[in-house]
Amino acid sequence: MIEQFLWVIFPYIALTIFIGGHIYRYNHDQFGWTAKSSELLEKKQLKWGSNLFHFGIIFVFFGHVLGILIPASIYEALGVTKDMYHILAIAGGIPAGIIATVGLLILINRRLTDKHVKLTSSKGDFVALFFLSVVMLTGLASTFLNINPQGFDYRTTIGPWFRSLFVFQPDPTLMSTVPIWFKIHILAAFAFFAVWPFTRMVHVFSFPLKYLSRSFVVYRKRRPYKQDQPVKKTL
Repeated sequence: MIEQFLWVIFPYIALTIFIGGHIYRYNHDQFGWTAKSSELLEKKQLKWGSNLFHFGIIFVFFGHVLGILIPASIYEALGVTKDMYHILAIAGGIPAGIIATVGLLILINRRLTDKHVKLTSSKGDFVALFFLSVVMLTGLASTFLNINPQGFDYRTTIGPWFRSLFVFQPDPTLMSTVPIWFKIHILAAFAFFAVWPFTRMVHVFSFPLKYLSRSFVVYRKRRPYKQDQPVKKTL
């Protein structure tokens, strides 16, 4: 029963809240749909933390796409063996994970130690940072603990299970042999998706596409000033 809830019911609950929460937030809180930049309050830590985190998380994201969404059979058809894939995954995943985690820790330290940034932080900011830190740390730990090329192959278990969610045929038995650290990472990720729409994380889906076609804003003076116009003096 618990397996059915964790690997079938809970993911759908989290994804439903993720999608529905964004729709609700966009329709009822567009003014709050922002990253709430605090750059004016503190720049030094933000520069390092934000750049490291965002560059690292981009590579982490594409690593998950390549490892979970693409079936192992496609790699085999392309001539990429299990050992070759594992080397590439470790060589790319560990540096990207470390970079993103270091950046995140800098951002957390900034929000906790800088009094100006801390005063302007909301509960949602700390909730997002908490879940994000759990996801990042457990993911990095899972990568390190699975560094043995003969270890756990998530492409034959987690990958098929995750893809089965999107065709509404989830198979919880695929998760029975998954190591505990991977399970914690996955559950933390779905919990993070559930709180995502109610935090500043919504800015990930903000694209300023309207600016490309928006007309220029023209400013005109109400009363043009003429240099040759005499100035009237009043007593």
